[in-house]
Amino acid sequence: MDSTHFYRDTWVEIDLDCIAQNVRNMKCFLPEEVDVMAVVKANAYGHGDVEVAKVALEAGASYLAVAFLDEAISLRHGGVEAPILVLGASRPTDVKIAAENNIALTVFNKEWLDEVLDIYEENLPALFHLKLDTGMGRLGVKEKDELQAIIHAIEEAPHFSLEGVFTHFATADEIDTSYFEEQYKNFLQMLEWIPKKPKMIHCANSATGLRFPDMVFNAVRLGIGMYGMTPSIEIRDQLPFELREAFSFHSKLVHVKWITKGEKVSYGATFTADEDMWVGTVPVGYADGWIRKLQDTHVLIEGERCQIIGRICMDQFMVRLPRDFSRGTKVTLIGQQKGETIHVDDVARALETINYEVTCTISFRVPRMFLRNKSIIEVRNPLLRH
Repeated sequence: MDSTHFYRDTWVEIDLDCIAQNVRNMKCFLPEEVDVMAVVKANAYGHGDVEVAKVALEAGASYLAVAFLDEAISLRHGGVEAPILVLGASRPTDVKIAAENNIALTVFNKEWLDEVLDIYEENLPALFHLKLDTGMGRLGVKEKDELQAIIHAIEEAPHFSLEGVFTHFATADEIDTSYFEEQYKNFLQMLEWIPKKPKMIHCANSATGLRFPDMVFNAVRLGIGMYGMTPSIEIRDQLPFELREAFSFHSKLVHVKWITKGEKVSYGATFTADEDMWVGTVPVGYADGWIRKLQDTHVLIEGERCQIIGRICMDQFMVRLPRDFSRGTKVTLIGQQKGETIHVDDVARALETINYEVTCTISFRVPRMFLRNKSIIEVRNPLLRH
């Protein structure tokens, strides 16, 4: 047994050509001197970290970003050698591990850096990016004295280097840009507190890079846009180029049955047949990330929209069928079938959330199938990793 197999007819397809095209389009859209930092945190937003990272680098990205050190180490274990930045907080005791693996860490306050200085005894270079809190209210330095103390301490440490400085915008994906402009102004002011600028200055996420290419300094952190999803529905009409959605989610009917008017379906008996009808069972449930709130939404079968009926179970849900379909017929939860499409945004709208959450929620037990030129090049199934 190995991770290239799976034994349940449920899978996610990742079109790596779409990811490559999105990276290339962004690279061409930005000024020539601006680098693309591909954000592959959260298993590349549910798409597959190593596979996406390699394709993004081939397509023109020059740097990678993740949320936690574990994610960076995972990329190294997967053979990825490109520079990596950990955007979130790391333990001071783990700076040694980061240095050994050529991984840059975020320094976000002086107290954290002091702890690092007290315990770091290696003769290895350690790279840092300084996070500035310009109004996100998450991680980051806000005061001039603290910022300059951090820079001085890094300059005085023999093996430490400040590679970059950055911030993050809270509202870059909204129509109203007033708060975005306030944060940008704050960032400019805080940069004035740094006499000798590090080589990388970055403030732009996907929304900023797509909307304000003249305000990105010299790197754009390309996250949601790399996966072909708009940063928000509000700005969909403002995108400078078409984003190609890479993620699709499929299964197959495992059982088809005829029920009569008055019969009930699933837990709680919340659905009662209003007529004699065909019902199909799909082996996907909330343990796969298809949560119970998606009851009454639709999937595609033979290009037709079929309603989910009754409560979604942990491992299965039922759909109302327009006619008798054969067992084994393909079911598309996200993606295209015969001219019909269910987008990630459609699912997000039904869940009253954002597209980021949808792909991140599809769990590890759903195998990822990676495609190039519409052909399968790899399958990853963590359940069979041993």
